[in-house]
Amino acid sequence: MTSNWEEFYTKQKPPSDLLENEHLLNNFAAHHLKENNKVVLVTSGGTTVPLEHNTVRFVDNFSAGTRGSVSAEYFLENGYAVIFMYRVKSLEPFSRHFTAQKFLDMLDLKEVDGKPSIAVSSEYTNSVAKVLRKYKAALANGKLLQISFTTLSDYLWLLRSACQALTILKQQAILYLAAAVSDFYIPSNEMSVHKISSTGPPTISLHLVPKILEPLVNLWIPEAFVVSFKLETDEKLLIPKARDALKKYKHNLVIGNMLQNRKQEVTIISAENNYVLLLTNEQIAKGDEIERLIVSDLIEKHKNFIALAASRI
Repeated sequence: MTSNWEEFYTKQKPPSDLLENEHLLNNFAAHHLKENNKVVLVTSGGTTVPLEHNTVRFVDNFSAGTRGSVSAEYFLENGYAVIFMYRVKSLEPFSRHFTAQKFLDMLDLKEVDGKPSIAVSSEYTNSVAKVLRKYKAALANGKLLQISFTTLSDYLWLLRSACQALTILKQQAILYLAAAVSDFYIPSNEMSVHKISSTGPPTISLHLVPKILEPLVNLWIPEAFVVSFKLETDEKLLIPKARDALKKYKHNLVIGNMLQNRKQEVTIISAENNYVLLLTNEQIAKGDEIERLIVSDLIEKHKNFIALAASRI
């Protein structure tokens, strides 16, 4: 009998650039295996669920990609190679620093010998240079690979391919699944070909998205350190739901966060215990980011994970 996730891949078409991305993923993984580098796959941003094949309308979910893009930078700072798999137009590492300001206001335009010359305004030079230096270093060292998706189907195809590419790294790989993945979708064979008529209220039947953590942990990349995320609005549900997921899927950690204070506090939940990571108001005012604490904590856990695996050989 075919499982739900197998049926999903049978019925949903892969993205048109899947083979190209698989080539990039395989080369990236092979290079860092040779260099004995640890690699983290960071998924980031939300996924869309098209309502038509010729898509005009779609169902979206809440995520700007903040958690993933910030975390990717901290993993890079700590020596990890990063595959950043992100939703198109969501936040990206490094460039995220300039989205809160009007980018054009940071530039000065001058005429030199009748030709336009553009430079960063002096008040922004140091901050731009700091970010640009880190970005260029990540690229020069081959430590950052960015791959984008838009739809739920694109995301799940890419996720499977990324896991299969990273399996050669065994315990050296982390999966940091911060993307906000849709819970529902419309199978391709049930989707309207053209724009849904607006002459009356449409009837749309949504299907549950298969739980991909199960094949991911058990089949695609069984030796990696796998971290999932749980976002809730009811605090009473956060830890019980996270523990249910750990028990069912047998991965390593759940990072729980409440919608209301997700930028200041998270709960790290494992099979053994749970504890809170928290930024003070003073730290937030100084520009500190909760992802710094998350990544630091995960890196220590990953070290112990690798050491434990080595002791069993």
